[in-house]
Amino acid sequence: MHFAVIARILGIFLMLFSMTMLPPILVSMWFNDGATEAFVIALVLTFGLGFVSWLPVKNANNDLRTRDGFLIAALFWLTLGLAGTLPFMIAEQPGLSFADAFFESLSGWTTTGATVMTGLEYLPKSILWYRQQLQWLGGMGIIVLAVAILPMLGIGGMQLYRAEMPGPLKDSKLTPRIAETAKALWYVYAFLTISCALAYWFAGMSGFDAITHSFATVGIGGFSTYDASIGHFDSALIEGICVFFMLTAAINYSLHFFAWRNRTLSHYWQDSEVRFFLLVMTGGALLTISALWLTNTYALPEAIRFGVFELVSIATTAGFGTADFAGWPVFLPVLLFMMAFIGGCTGSTGGGMKVIRVLLIYKQGVREIRRLIHPNAMMPIKLGRRAVPDRILDAVWGFFAVYIVTFMVMMLALMATGLDQVTAFSAVGSCLNNLGPGLGDVAAHYGNISDTAKWLLALTMLLGRLEIFTLLVLLSPTFWRS
Repeated sequence: MHFAVIARILGIFLMLFSMTMLPPILVSMWFNDGATEAFVIALVLTFGLGFVSWLPVKNANNDLRTRDGFLIAALFWLTLGLAGTLPFMIAEQPGLSFADAFFESLSGWTTTGATVMTGLEYLPKSILWYRQQLQWLGGMGIIVLAVAILPMLGIGGMQLYRAEMPGPLKDSKLTPRIAETAKALWYVYAFLTISCALAYWFAGMSGFDAITHSFATVGIGGFSTYDASIGHFDSALIEGICVFFMLTAAINYSLHFFAWRNRTLSHYWQDSEVRFFLLVMTGGALLTISALWLTNTYALPEAIRFGVFELVSIATTAGFGTADFAGWPVFLPVLLFMMAFIGGCTGSTGGGMKVIRVLLIYKQGVREIRRLIHPNAMMPIKLGRRAVPDRILDAVWGFFAVYIVTFMVMMLALMATGLDQVTAFSAVGSCLNNLGPGLGDVAAHYGNISDTAKWLLALTMLLGRLEIFTLLVLLSPTFWRS
């Protein structure tokens, strides 16, 4: 284990992160909201800590190994999650406790969108900007951005890329060099963010709201500058724009890059995962609209408007809201919540188990049924025209098994803190899938649960963001053996 290189990288991450305090400082000065000093202190402390970590090992130039990548990925989220608490604690508003500040910071970094804060309209504009910015930075992962920089520092980046990128197909690259891959991902990410902000602005949002909500939309985070979320604007056009960009951000970014480079859209429908994703979304939307209409919850136009928005928002794990879906009739709250377990496509900013895993589990289930009829037949599982290696299928089933066990353990742990079954079930599911809103006592926010429950849910967010194995592998004695 190259601890000197790891310390050097974390120091660089902290110094880079300290520079992200500059936009909130400018926003605070522009609006004169009284939070400038808090961000300046946070910048100085974060940069100083990073510099102290980097300076003694600045000449460490060993190449990273796979184990180093796993450790850095876990320490990255933990370290920057801790650093991100400073403005929330130092600023007079909101003046959060350490537990609340860490929960809010990590929720932003992991794009979970669960919040302990209320009365958002009355908070300093710079704090609101900072919350949204955390989700934008976490959406694609600063690690991927840093991978483009690390080669210039003499450190290889493939191990980080493998540990950070979501989904089972981690070895696929957009370009031959990993640094160019990271840059390509960020070009697409930045383009979508700018496009989303402009669309919101033209639809009637203020410049501040358009930019901040584009951060959370493209990052599939779900934070808003208003307690009522997107529902505050009461605009079908804004909701339609949000739906479009949530769906776009939930699709594999390598497909977006291919579309940009080759000026074509046909490959989207040729992708098995995207077809399955859109089929699931369409089916879920039809069920939601029908149930809302047939139960006389809304007239048909409103059922379409609110049903489609909430379905897409929850299913992509964004977590924006225009209506209280937890109060909808019959099976709808559970349906929408269960959709989040599927989540977005691999290589996207969405959470959940990822569409491709669910698709492969479905295909393997169908194959096992057919094997009962034809036990000697060779039946490879294919995505498109390519057979999926058994190693990937084994990994998918292994992930699914560990996912279920993790869910059960964390749910029991939450119930041990005094939460009821519905609240514990939805809170764990929401944080493990990086969704945000839940049911029961956490339907509106997480501010009323105990600090112990918040720490457990913070761990759950980390497990979800790192797709469980990246974090659990650190608990293996084999990992630490040289």
